[in-house]
Amino acid sequence: MYNGIFVIDADAHKLENPLVIRDYIEPEYRDRVALIVDSLGDQRMRVVDFNPATGQNDLVRLYPQPQGLGKGGFRSLHPETTLGAAFNRIRLEHMDQEGVDVQVIYGTWNLSFGSYLDRDLAVALCKAYNNYIADDCRGYDGRLKAIGVLPIQDVEESVKEMRRCVEELGLIGVAVPPNIAIPHPKAPEAFPEVRTCKTISHPDFEPIIRTAVELDIALGIHGGPGSYMVGGLSDHMETFVLSHIFVQRNQQQLALARLVFDGVFERYPTLRVGFLEGGCGWLPDLAHAFHEHWEKRIRDFDPKHPYRPSAIEFTKLMIQERGAHHSSNIASQAKNLFDLLWTKQRDPSQINDSSLYEHFELKHRDPMDYFDRGQIFTSFESDDPAPAYLPVAMGEMGKRLACFSGDYGHWDGVLRDCVRSAAEVAEYDRDHLELLLSGNALALYGDRLRNSLPQRSKVAATV
Repeated sequence: MYNGIFVIDADAHKLENPLVIRDYIEPEYRDRVALIVDSLGDQRMRVVDFNPATGQNDLVRLYPQPQGLGKGGFRSLHPETTLGAAFNRIRLEHMDQEGVDVQVIYGTWNLSFGSYLDRDLAVALCKAYNNYIADDCRGYDGRLKAIGVLPIQDVEESVKEMRRCVEELGLIGVAVPPNIAIPHPKAPEAFPEVRTCKTISHPDFEPIIRTAVELDIALGIHGGPGSYMVGGLSDHMETFVLSHIFVQRNQQQLALARLVFDGVFERYPTLRVGFLEGGCGWLPDLAHAFHEHWEKRIRDFDPKHPYRPSAIEFTKLMIQERGAHHSSNIASQAKNLFDLLWTKQRDPSQINDSSLYEHFELKHRDPMDYFDRGQIFTSFESDDPAPAYLPVAMGEMGKRLACFSGDYGHWDGVLRDCVRSAAEVAEYDRDHLELLLSGNALALYGDRLRNSLPQRSKVAATV
């Protein structure tokens, strides 16, 4: 705890022990995954995937991606938390040391599972990880809360696995990637090096969304560098530093924008989604852009009644501005230009094209409502003052959006004084601080977390 406030780390990480998790993988897939040391002397997971070029399972892929644009981490093991991320005895010692009562555990290698092309392999790895993490987090006075992972390449299997995670394994939620890579229509033969994506809002994934709502669990959207997902600007960076600056933010921003404007939050008003490990400082700017474009291009915009100035006024203004110094036929030129710009336009009322009304189903719903009614959450790490800015930019709802995350186990996470730094980086009032340190995480993960808290922390259920 921190000064009597219950503390939930909403996004901590497991470094999957390769010797242990390998035993959970079905034997027919076991030899297709291995921990290796690459040509640079760094640790990578080696996965033999399906190869579209040969039609065989002979495409060797390394995670994190070691070279090229959008590359993943190098020497990315944290000197203070690597052992704790692998072994829970050390993890619990660190939690006690820093005042963390509960950690919500996501994986590390499993952040790449959504990128594998072999669906059967993806299903097998997800099932293995979920069994592994359920066993790994069981006990410990309920202080370690595991999040499952879904093979979204196969939607039917994802729905089955989601139900198994929650109803059989007792996990409190599931993670999905922000997008899944698909061949680029202009270069299908170059996949997966050249690719575009389907975001989690795509209609193909609707059964996953619907099942999460039925089970009343949160979806944790978690990207990652070097994971072969589309990463926005990070896909054009050749160093890990530049790739990492952009990758999480861009992946989360893309996923959030599509969930909003593809109408997912509108169709599922109780859906809760956490956008994790990308910080929260970018949220007010993006939310303002959502509101502005909704207001000006959806709510108030009618393409069937376009602006059309007076032809006489247009000609008069053009003569006044240009006629005194240019050709004598300026009036004729003005008429020709006016005809081109307006007279020759098709009558919008005669155009039967749904693209005239972009996102029309949102006409009566300001995207800010989705933030206000508790559907959208982000995370922040210990040295980030951004949660203090959110209420300034977004009003009272800004207090209910950000969840504390130590990012335990990853190279950029902070261990020493992680809770104290998060609490003291800005002058929060106590009610706001309680939301940041635990209340918002409870709202995100819901009753699956609230009803399984450690006995000593039942007071947190009232936050």
